[in-house]
Amino acid sequence: MRRLFALAALVCALAVPAAPAHAVVTDRGTAEPLAHTYSIVARDPVTGEFGVAVQSHYFSVGPTVPWAESGVGAVATQSLVLVDYGPMGLELMRKGFTAQQALDSLLRGDAGRDGRQVAMVDAKGNVAAWTGPKCISDAGDAQGEGFSVQANLMASPTVWPAMKKAYESAQGDLAARMLAALDAAEAQGGDIRGRQSCAILVVKGAASGKPWNDVVVNLRVEDHPAPLVEMRRLLQLQRAYRVEDQGDTYTSEGKSAEAAAAYAEAMKLAPDVIELQFWSAVTMYANKQEAQAREVFRRVFAREPRWVPLPRRLAKVGLFPNDEKAIADVESLAPRKRPAGAAARK
Repeated sequence: MRRLFALAALVCALAVPAAPAHAVVTDRGTAEPLAHTYSIVARDPVTGEFGVAVQSHYFSVGPTVPWAESGVGAVATQSLVLVDYGPMGLELMRKGFTAQQALDSLLRGDAGRDGRQVAMVDAKGNVAAWTGPKCISDAGDAQGEGFSVQANLMASPTVWPAMKKAYESAQGDLAARMLAALDAAEAQGGDIRGRQSCAILVVKGAASGKPWNDVVVNLRVEDHPAPLVEMRRLLQLQRAYRVEDQGDTYTSEGKSAEAAAAYAEAMKLAPDVIELQFWSAVTMYANKQEAQAREVFRRVFAREPRWVPLPRRLAKVGLFPNDEKAIADVESLAPRKRPAGAAARK
């Protein structure tokens, strides 16, 4: 176990060369961040996805508190943070330890455990949590089926019970339900110091062997006066791009009706993102849906003329029909420039 902690410390030292701004140096000579916060770890019983969501009055909480791995589980490590609980907890669960066994094993080897707050969920949905007696009040945790909520340095002892209730009654995907738990914490006063950053990490339930393909959500708000509001915006934007991608897939499969519906939904989710509309039009035009594409191109060019030259450039690299007639057709949809000196006359 000592070797495991030593390995984790080395990995963390290599990954994070400078100590966080809010940290203490322990008698082990290591800088441990003071990520006082509230969080949730969860496993979705339907999809098998694992997730962690956290908010804190702490700059860039995302690299410190949330840890998750497809097919393995999820960990939140906070309060007087020993980051080791994240990677080492996942390592132990990967080897077959339950969440409780992994947590107990790491606590036994940690002389500073009284100041830690840690929660884990494993591949079977078992949960385990620890709130050390030296965590700053108000502090506590609560568990439900496949999830745990935990908080320290809170404005009220009602924070974590409210998180539990909100998660259990929330609708939507795992990220949305975890965000509902964070909203509930904030409604109860949240972190007594206020708010600064938040993060949501969700991974697939089953590992593909390509970890970079297994991440469903990995969003961070590093520093913001209303982190949860900004996180909702980012989640909405991510969903829009994913629906757009699904539209491209439908288009490549010749499912024009489904593609059109997906593009419309993406534009509805993010109506101010011109790029989503532009690429929808490019894909539709390249797949013989010229009439629909022309209407979208017309709207894009009217709002942002900078996109007008791009179809010609795309044609040169095979991403748009390399046909002068088609290119000219699209370029003709741009608003006509007024002749110089054609000011309105009285």
